[in-house]
Amino acid sequence: PAPTKKKVVKKKQEVEDDDTSSSSPDQDESSSEEEQKPVKKVVNRQTKVTKKVTKKPSSSEEESSSEEDSSSEEEVKVKRGKGVKKKAKEESSSEEESSDDDEDDDKKGFTDENSAWLKPKEKKKSQLMSSDEDDDDNDDEFGGNDDDDDDDEELLEVERQARLVDAEMEAEAEEADEEMRRTIAQHTSVFHLPTAEELEEDENRVVPPSELRARIDSILEVLAEFKTRRETDRSRSEYVDQLTSDIAELHGYLPELVEYFMTMFGPSETVEFVDASDKPRPLVVRTNTLKTRRKDLASALMKRGVQLDPLAPWSKVGLKIIESPVPVGATPEYLSGQYMLQSAASMCPVMALAPQPKERVLDMSAAPGGKTSYIAQLMRNTGVVVANDLKAERQKATVANMHRLGVRNTIACTHDGRKLGLKFKNNFDRILLDAPCSGLGVISRDPSVKVQRTIADVKKTQHLQKELLLSAIDALNHKSKTGGVMVYSTCSVSVFENEEVVNYALQKRDIKIVDAELDFGKPGFTRYQQKRFHPSVALTKRFYPHVHNMDGFYVAKIKKLSNRRPEDSLAAEEQQEEAVASEVNEKSSQADSKKDVKAERKHKEAKHKGFNNPKEQAKRKLKKRKGNVGDKREKAEKSKALSVPPSAKHPQKKQRMNAKMTKPRRQKKAEDGM
Repeated sequence: PAPTKKKVVKKKQEVEDDDTSSSSPDQDESSSEEEQKPVKKVVNRQTKVTKKVTKKPSSSEEESSSEEDSSSEEEVKVKRGKGVKKKAKEESSSEEESSDDDEDDDKKGFTDENSAWLKPKEKKKSQLMSSDEDDDDNDDEFGGNDDDDDDDEELLEVERQARLVDAEMEAEAEEADEEMRRTIAQHTSVFHLPTAEELEEDENRVVPPSELRARIDSILEVLAEFKTRRETDRSRSEYVDQLTSDIAELHGYLPELVEYFMTMFGPSETVEFVDASDKPRPLVVRTNTLKTRRKDLASALMKRGVQLDPLAPWSKVGLKIIESPVPVGATPEYLSGQYMLQSAASMCPVMALAPQPKERVLDMSAAPGGKTSYIAQLMRNTGVVVANDLKAERQKATVANMHRLGVRNTIACTHDGRKLGLKFKNNFDRILLDAPCSGLGVISRDPSVKVQRTIADVKKTQHLQKELLLSAIDALNHKSKTGGVMVYSTCSVSVFENEEVVNYALQKRDIKIVDAELDFGKPGFTRYQQKRFHPSVALTKRFYPHVHNMDGFYVAKIKKLSNRRPEDSLAAEEQQEEAVASEVNEKSSQADSKKDVKAERKHKEAKHKGFNNPKEQAKRKLKKRKGNVGDKREKAEKSKALSVPPSAKHPQKKQRMNAKMTKPRRQKKAEDGM
């Protein structure tokens, strides 16, 4: 602690005594205090002058100070009364004595051990000697800003820092108050959704992006607390429709695409996805381990001034380029085939496929060869890789990259992928199908997708993807000892091109979805609006630009179980059901025939028994007679009813009679001779 002075303490006590004496309730004393104020100001002025004299003692300065003191005292005497003159003289004499004492103390210095190197400042003593009221009066009369500047210059560092800290605390308190008012206003205010008339007026003018952004943020806040923040006459669908139109106008999308994203993600996540799709992804290179190691490649690029970092813990060959003074695609290392420019998302399908050495692998959509070269790299240039693509022009880049990277186990061909299942049936251990898609996940690389792609285009590509996937499954060998696995991937986030295609393949082929063995990524959808997919679709992986800082991608790993198709099994089941039904019908018919035979036998037996009974014989004869008579009557009635011409009457022949006998001649019959 700094040393103190005894006389300064005594002076403090005298000042306090003067203050207490001046605070008496008598009016005379109060009036005397008012008269003493200007006198004190003059005294303070005199003390300052005396301090300056002590610092730089000279005869000229002493004369000037004495003249100033005398002039000031004369002015005070003229203005004030006789009583004031006495008090002014007493105070001036006391101040002079104190200033003399201070000069003596300055000469002596401090009395403790620090007196050798510490010297008291005269300004500090004057501050201790003067009261706050005197300082205020001095500031008013002599311009206190200059004194404050001098005080700031002569302050200690600790005091300056304390004042800065106090100022910062006051500023923070003001900011906190403003923020609290703002938040209260935001949470209590109701956002006004534009009406149809206001929107028509906006069509005639160019709405600034800042206004659109503010409206999007306010709508998101309303949707987050819809019950408390919404307008009474507005529904949620109106807010959502306005949000989609604002997003489409701000980012330049087709409205139907924004609506499709809203159905998949929701309002807030859609805004995040659209914002992230407009930002470029980091530049990534893949080390070609057929020619170098990642450590050596990183050191070589760093020597050229390239700033880089490892891509991620899940990749052992990826490098992320932060800044490069040279073009990354034209370095000697690139031209010699030590690395390949490849996005982080496109490495994931090959990692999920995990090809093994000495296998037969098919890449159905290979151009420009990034995934094909990675497959050959993991196979260590052994086995066979068939790189297929429909267009021969695109295969030129594939062949050039294979030569540059030193790949020797690859065959390039141009076949229609939809027919490979028939040409190479059950022929490959592993298959990679990076199907052609709408590109809704790589909008940052191709912004034309915002305007050119429609939902109809997405559904067209969905049909092509289904055909390619079924053909790939047919070309896969399920009896392979090491494989029997394929990977389906797209660079799109659309449900039409991803989950729906995989779910269709599950219904048409005997396959199952297995885990992709990737530690990151979001699971696939098992439901979308009114559609429901197989539960195993959740094992697929999705990658988003706003979540993983990668291109939008989808990866599904599929294992083939057999060549049997569900359609064939259904037909076989139908045939079996028909055979079973026919057998049942035959058995029932046989049982019925047996019953009929038994009934006939019983009837015959009953007839045989009743034929020999005389009573039944008599009944039978009566029935026959009655029946014959009735039949004749019916015939006669029918003949009358019918309009039939009368039959011609033939003359009856006379019976030959014997002359001797009146009876007719008995005709001989052949039966008599028998």
